[in-house]
Amino acid sequence: MKCPFCSYHDTKVVDSRPDKGGSTIRRRRECESCGKRFTTHERVEDILPLVLKKDGRRESFDRLKVIGGIQKACEKRPVSVEQIEQMVDRLETRLQESGEREFPSTMIGEWVMNELHQVDQVAYVRFASVYRSFKDINEFMAELQDLLKK
Repeated sequence: MKCPFCSYHDTKVVDSRPDKGGSTIRRRRECESCGKRFTTHERVEDILPLVLKKDGRRESFDRLKVIGGIQKACEKRPVSVEQIEQMVDRLETRLQESGEREFPSTMIGEWVMNELHQVDQVAYVRFASVYRSFKDINEFMAELQDLLKK
């Protein structure tokens, strides 16, 4: 592992621990050149299905892209990073367990909206407004009215 401070190519592991969920390993490392310490997280590389975009393109599922979208929706809301990670973990598990080779982005967006609806309704509306590309205030109000009915 390359040191993020001095770019030396050799570091040693000082401590290893599983995370709370057991899905990743937290490693504390020390650079053998500069002596500085840093943390890495190791996880099993899963083979996830491709995402079929609205314009017909296919791209690899990108966990960080999904986390980024959720984080934007949850900005200044009482939603923890851990809750966001758990939402994306559940999404990845669902994708893997399905056995499908590709998923439409619309289906993934709907799953994210369902997760957000349960966690924070303001974040849900924010995500929906970007994801569904409301054309005008009437579409936005219709979504809010549906939310209030539920």
